[in-house]
Amino acid sequence: MSTLQRARQQFKAHPLALDAVLAAGVLACMMAGSFVEPHEKDAVSWSLRTPAPLSLVLMVLAALALVFRRRAPLTVLALTGTASIIECVTGDPRAPVAMAAVIALFTVASTTDRPTTWRVGLLTMTVLTGAAMLAGPLPWYAQENLGIFAWTGIGATAGDAVRSRRAFVQAIRERAEKAERTREEEARRRVAEERLRIARDLHDVVAHHIALVNVQAGVAAHVMDKRPDQAKEALAHVREASRSALNELRATVGLLRQSGDPEAPTEPAPGLARLDELVGTFRSAGLHVEVARADHGTTLPAAVDLAAYRVIQEALTNVQKHAGTEAKAEVSVVRVGPNVEITVLDNGAGEDDDPDSGGGHGLLGMRERVTALRGTLTTGPRYGGGFRVHAILPVKTRAPAAGGAV
Repeated sequence: MSTLQRARQQFKAHPLALDAVLAAGVLACMMAGSFVEPHEKDAVSWSLRTPAPLSLVLMVLAALALVFRRRAPLTVLALTGTASIIECVTGDPRAPVAMAAVIALFTVASTTDRPTTWRVGLLTMTVLTGAAMLAGPLPWYAQENLGIFAWTGIGATAGDAVRSRRAFVQAIRERAEKAERTREEEARRRVAEERLRIARDLHDVVAHHIALVNVQAGVAAHVMDKRPDQAKEALAHVREASRSALNELRATVGLLRQSGDPEAPTEPAPGLARLDELVGTFRSAGLHVEVARADHGTTLPAAVDLAAYRVIQEALTNVQKHAGTEAKAEVSVVRVGPNVEITVLDNGAGEDDDPDSGGGHGLLGMRERVTALRGTLTTGPRYGGGFRVHAILPVKTRAPAAGGAV
């Protein structure tokens, strides 16, 4: 860091010291101007003169007032303006005390609003110039009088320009900070949504397969002694369900890996194309499931396809867990206009036919998944027993091919 930069930091940390240095510089300039007198005849020449004691006192007082220009700008302007008026009326030759008033006016303009700058600037220009023209020893048209008018106007204009630039820079900084906060909030929101999505997937995978494992393990334990062949078949289903659970968990957790981690599995996310396979796992676990499809070969977007699969998976898992051993389920997939409707019904043969009775998050996860796609989910008990899950998922229609339907 250079010496100049360190000095600027010190002055920013101690503004009163900076104002003291400025006041000393202004006093030096006023003193230099008060000891030199210009003459203009055939050519411009200079001569030394001795200022009046009152002029020296006024210059010192005006310079001292500038030390406090940031703390009380209007008061400092009033003090320096009064000193300038006294000098304009009594000084002959005149000392440049008005220089301090110009600096004070600049400070007022740079620290207040534009209407205040206009009012104070015009008042200062009028009072100082009027006093110099009307009550001063020089003719009203003297260049010194016009110089007071010009310099006060320049001070007010420069101060207003500095204030405008400072406000512009501050506005840019605030917009940049707001944009940065917005980006951070958006990033946090996306992370939260991704965590919620992964949590739903994990819940669907674990709940489905663990429910199948639980049922098949119970069957194996029940028939182990009397029908070992059926027990072996049940254990084989347990093994298959656990393998499927591990594969889907590995695929889901693979989404959490960083770019430098080993390559994640590339198996596509499940969809309605695997509906028969999904239903087969429940049938092998002893659940009677009937499927009816009327979606006419509709190709669904990946997110909608996955949501439809997960809704059916979670609904059948709830039937397996809560509807009893004699439960029957019906699954229907129907394309209705711009939507695809998923319905899962069961007859509620068991006593524990409420999916929420176990305190799980299955229905909540289904609702969040469907709502994220701007769909609707309706769940509730059926009249006469059983439970109904009905999901409506929007499907983006594609442009019609030549000679074909949408």
